[in-house]
Amino acid sequence: MCGIVGIIGKSAVADRIVGSLKLLEYRGYDSAGISVIDNKEIAVRKVAGRIDVLVSLLEEKPIEGFTGIGHTRWATHGAPEERNAHPFQSEGISIVHNGIIENYATLKSKLIAEGTVFESDTDTEVLLMLIKKHYKAGMSPYDAVSRSFKQIEGAFAAAVIFADHPDLMIGIRKGAPLAIGIGDGEMYLGSDALALHNFTTKILYLDDGEIVEIFKNKYRITTVSGREVHRDVKNVNLDLSSIEKGVFGDFMLKEIFEQSFIADRLFKKYCKLDSNNHAILDFAQFSVDLKDCSRIYIIACGSSYHAAFVAKYWFEEFAKIPVEIDFASEFRYRHSVLDANGIGIFISQSGETADTLAALKHMKLKGLKTLAIVNVEESSMAHEANHILPIFAGYEIGVASTKAFVSQMIVLALLCLDTALKKNLMTHAMLKKTHLSDFADLPTLIAQILEESAPQIKQIADSIKDAKSMIYIGRGASYPIALEGALKIKEISYIHAEAIAAGELKHGSIALIDDKMPVVAIAPYDELFAKTVSNVQEINARHGKIIAFTDDLGFNELKDISQFVVKLPRASKFIAPIIYTITMQLLAYYTATALGRDVDKPRNLAKSVTVE
Repeated sequence: MCGIVGIIGKSAVADRIVGSLKLLEYRGYDSAGISVIDNKEIAVRKVAGRIDVLVSLLEEKPIEGFTGIGHTRWATHGAPEERNAHPFQSEGISIVHNGIIENYATLKSKLIAEGTVFESDTDTEVLLMLIKKHYKAGMSPYDAVSRSFKQIEGAFAAAVIFADHPDLMIGIRKGAPLAIGIGDGEMYLGSDALALHNFTTKILYLDDGEIVEIFKNKYRITTVSGREVHRDVKNVNLDLSSIEKGVFGDFMLKEIFEQSFIADRLFKKYCKLDSNNHAILDFAQFSVDLKDCSRIYIIACGSSYHAAFVAKYWFEEFAKIPVEIDFASEFRYRHSVLDANGIGIFISQSGETADTLAALKHMKLKGLKTLAIVNVEESSMAHEANHILPIFAGYEIGVASTKAFVSQMIVLALLCLDTALKKNLMTHAMLKKTHLSDFADLPTLIAQILEESAPQIKQIADSIKDAKSMIYIGRGASYPIALEGALKIKEISYIHAEAIAAGELKHGSIALIDDKMPVVAIAPYDELFAKTVSNVQEINARHGKIIAFTDDLGFNELKDISQFVVKLPRASKFIAPIIYTITMQLLAYYTATALGRDVDKPRNLAKSVTVE
């Protein structure tokens, strides 16, 4: 969601800001713009639409200047129109902003009563007008921003420039990330390290409630109360292979095919070799131990919630720990009764998901230990949690999560096994012979599916692309994978889809079944297979268009009652949800591309959801 780039440079900045905004396209956006101090005046160029439109505008109306800010906006307050695009400027002050100002309506009413005229529908312009009010009253730029910071509520980050002070930029942070970059005679601000990759590897991050003043050769960080803060600079070297498509036409397919390599890398990150050169789990390196935990609360949103749902089945069966899962957006508001000896596990690819971060803070206030499972080790959730388990997926550029979701499941599965081992619910010998052996084989299984099943799935996608609605069904841990499959098809193809626990289909939803309704059945040959087949029979009796995913043992029972059957490798309870996920991703991808959708930038969606 929303990206920020700021430069105080020793050469023209407009083109460089745009170049960095391109690196942030993966976050999701619907408008873009820049503002630059040009001869002690602020020049703004902004557009509704993609950065390429902004580039064309700048070619037609170029701007010069050595200090500037840029932004990609995902609409919250106000439609994605040019007047609501960032940056905003008024009387020599310009601002870009991520997040939400929750009390903007109250502040806006007061400012209107004082004679302020607004030109947009955004909460951002309220912050700009507050800063202008205090600056025009005689405050310094720092004091004007600090005073405004104290007046606003919500989760946000912002960068501000003043035409009267061309060698100054001010950044603020509360809840949304903001990075500072240190260059050679230049300084930078960005919404993450990737935004600053083109300029520097020397990075530090603001903490919540902090303000930074940056100049060409120095910076100063203070708390909102004025106390100066000193923080170590980190050398951040990014692997840019994640943000290059290589031989693939888009990032989503690239990231689906990367999952074999990522599964191998992740397994090696969480295991070490014993004296006999056998892999053994190594969670001690992360100081994580759940053996004495009485209850687990897993909180997440979107695909991460589906990973949590799968983990509930694993932890309750193998580690014998009761698990509650909840949407982060609901958790804080349902007055949950928490077990003091429980632990909260919070899952987020970005580590900045606003609802999940707020839920984490809420649980910490209740006195429970917290564990963050994130892809970004410098994220807000990683800093806030008591413990962190990285998923090591690399940058995920496609908005619809693929490799991050699979990585989350792998980390949760290995954590479950580690907990079961420490509780003496399985032996080292059993673990190595079965489950760890399965995970060692997982990269090969994923590669096999990608090679053997992708062509058939592409043919299936061509046959369902004109569907108006779809149903996904599964039982046990396959039900969350049905939820994930339905989410993927909705996200990138815009076909309505509903996931139903297979046994619940007859309690109402079966009324939707007719000969035009594709039904995706996730049916590994496990202890629930016979019951799933019964549900498929019910669909077949009503002429539903059945697309079954199973293994060699289930194939014969499903082939005569299904229009399509995709045969996958046999897999254990830990591995099956992961390999069936790969097929759900492929089905969504090929359906969307058959419809001509932009799979990397689906409409209305953002990668990092930093608003509640």
